[in-house]
Amino acid sequence: MELLGKKFHRNKKFGIRKIKKSIMNSLEGLIKGYSEEQSLTIHFVMSSIVVLLGIFFKINRYEWVFTIILMGLILCIELLNTAIEANVDLTTARIHPLAKEAKDVGSAATFIMSIFALIGEIIIFYPYFIEFFNI
Repeated sequence: MELLGKKFHRNKKFGIRKIKKSIMNSLEGLIKGYSEEQSLTIHFVMSSIVVLLGIFFKINRYEWVFTIILMGLILCIELLNTAIEANVDLTTARIHPLAKEAKDVGSAATFIMSIFALIGEIIIFYPYFIEFFNI
């Protein structure tokens, strides 16, 4: 396979260097995503607010597990959506109906997960807010 005029082959070797390179590539992708995608920044801010609320209300360990899973799912789906968008942009410069569909469906996946995460967090935090505000 050729990549930008260079021979590209998968190196199947295992070792510390390969693990380090994989981690560095992942971190580079994360930094790139956060620096270029507004929605990732929004999800990060919302996740930070949820963590602060969890600390403030002293939610229990099961609520933490559920909260962390929800935050992780949203961020992972958003990163996958960003990868889909980059791949579509790499494939075609023109607006094609299938390119639009791929981007829209990827965005819809993030949107749906965000709605479900919001519902999950409301279920967790609603009793704490009721107690805090003595409603």
